[in-house]
Amino acid sequence: MKAVTKTAVGAPPEAGPSEHARPDEAGVPSATRLGGRWLLAGAAAVAVVALVGVSSGPIGVAPGRVVLELVGRLPFGDYDSGLSASEIAIVWDLRAPRVVLGLLVGALLAGSGAAYQGVFRNPLADPYLLGIAAGAGLGATLAIVTGLGDGVGVVDPVPLAAFVGALVAVAAAGTLSVRRGRAGSPATLILAGVAVAAFLTAMQTYLQQRHQESLRQVYAWVLGRLSTSGWDEVLLLVPYAIVSTAVLLAAVGALDVLSVGDDEATSLGLRPRRVRLVVLIAASLGAAAAVAVSGLIGFVGLIIPHGVRMVAGVTHRRVVPLSMLFGGAFLALTDVAARTIQAPAELPIGVITAFIGAPFFLLILRRQAIS
Repeated sequence: MKAVTKTAVGAPPEAGPSEHARPDEAGVPSATRLGGRWLLAGAAAVAVVALVGVSSGPIGVAPGRVVLELVGRLPFGDYDSGLSASEIAIVWDLRAPRVVLGLLVGALLAGSGAAYQGVFRNPLADPYLLGIAAGAGLGATLAIVTGLGDGVGVVDPVPLAAFVGALVAVAAAGTLSVRRGRAGSPATLILAGVAVAAFLTAMQTYLQQRHQESLRQVYAWVLGRLSTSGWDEVLLLVPYAIVSTAVLLAAVGALDVLSVGDDEATSLGLRPRRVRLVVLIAASLGAAAAVAVSGLIGFVGLIIPHGVRMVAGVTHRRVVPLSMLFGGAFLALTDVAARTIQAPAELPIGVITAFIGAPFFLLILRRQAIS
């Protein structure tokens, strides 16, 4: 725990003695066994939350029958779930796409947050650090106020505009941080991201003021939601999720090397600037795609990696994959709460994540101040 609480802003977290493998009686490193247990726990959390999400709603469906229905869809499955035609439609056409979308969005936001924290060596970094939220918000607002779409569907312009806006914001921050043809320091990149976010937010506010008739729709998107029209949004997100996840998982070893410092990493044959660039591009791509289909859902990329680091260790070989698993489970479970607390009305999912994440964020700040 001290390895986490004593991490200063801008300084790499140092692995304590618990991070080194110690052989137990069977000769198996205890750290490896712990990692395996946490991986199993993350997979179990995803499975349980997925079952809860598909079963819960205004029309309840027995979890046991849902399991039989899922197993019956397997190539060698031949089970009668006992569900009616309407219940099967609810499971496969309404709830399953939404649950899968929540798992993907949560995994991308949490994985991107873990990558950002590793790149900047700052436990308070999150996927929106370089202006992704502001760029996506401006793009979505432009599409909404011009009447191009409603934000739902694979061909709807709102997710596309949000995605393009997020990437433009990241590209602008990266360009502004370049000095004399060379990439600037992480601190310079962060400051460039703050400046870009402020500028784009001002433009979005101006558009909202000029088109007040669209405010309700804009705020519905800004506050976050997992509205789906079948599997369209999932299919839109999957390619970006595969690319981003593959790159981030492949880079966990490099992130661990970077945590000891650039000089040491260079002496080990690593190119810190190139690694940071590749990881930031992959993390930003995943976060931008997630924001494009879900709106602005805050705190997931901050609290999940930090929580994982507190309980499972600081090495990125654990933090990144576990953040993806628990981030997906967390957001899918939060979505269940959003659509059931005030059923048949829905709460914005971003409100619930903020309600949970804000106190946790204050706790992180307090721990940083004390240490």
